[in-house]
Amino acid sequence: MPLSARQASLLGSWLPGHEVVADLGWGLVGTTVLRVRHDGVDLVVKAGDDADAHIAREIRAHREWLAPLVARGRAPELHRADADAKLLVTRYLPGALVQDTPAEHEPSTYRGAGELLALLHDRVAVDDDGYGAQLRDTVLTRLGRPHRIAPGILARLRAEVSGWPVPAARLVPTHGDWHPRNWLVHDGAVSMIDLGRAALRPPLTDLVRLASRQFRWDPALEAAHHEGYGGDPREPGPWRREWVAEAVGTATWALQVGDEPFEAHGHRMLAEAFPD
Repeated sequence: MPLSARQASLLGSWLPGHEVVADLGWGLVGTTVLRVRHDGVDLVVKAGDDADAHIAREIRAHREWLAPLVARGRAPELHRADADAKLLVTRYLPGALVQDTPAEHEPSTYRGAGELLALLHDRVAVDDDGYGAQLRDTVLTRLGRPHRIAPGILARLRAEVSGWPVPAARLVPTHGDWHPRNWLVHDGAVSMIDLGRAALRPPLTDLVRLASRQFRWDPALEAAHHEGYGGDPREPGPWRREWVAEAVGTATWALQVGDEPFEAHGHRMLAEAFPD
């Protein structure tokens, strides 16, 4: 989608005479992602629409948490940002997306990704007494929205989630969408991009998407990620709750945006959590 008049004016004042090199957007949500060139430097522009909630998260991540990764050249450097206008500009990181390339099947990729994730998670930690209740309530709210969850699973799902314990949790900066679509590889080094879902959460939440896909392909990928990270942060009770929450979020959000393959993935996760 095009930038709003306000965003276009602001971008023009930041980068006068810039050239659009490529459209990097995925086309599922109202976020514009452009590769641009200004004064011989390649940059990435992200702009959100009125419903966008991702730009503010990404700006916060850049301002508060990414410094050690940027210093190593493993995350994009923030160039300009305006949270109110839902607009940010970062330095363009060289590299190829890992997803759908041979690097997605290489343990070394996951070892490098685990090292990056540990750097992010180590930035700060806070205890949150209300996290468990918030997670439960979020899942129940999502179940009140349109979905295509099978009635047999839905009844068991509601009963379990309603009875979840609500313990306090230790939260750290998380990526929120941690998997090879948001990793770059360049000269053998892995970098992270796209922090539009970054937020303070339990560290194990960043493993759910990997565990539901890539870790199943080859145990060596999971082992390499844990090696790079320095261990496995998962515990059985919290892990199941986060798995179920992710499955429900995937099934409901994907239906909303019309991503049928991703919706089907959410249903597979639910079927695994609630077998016949």
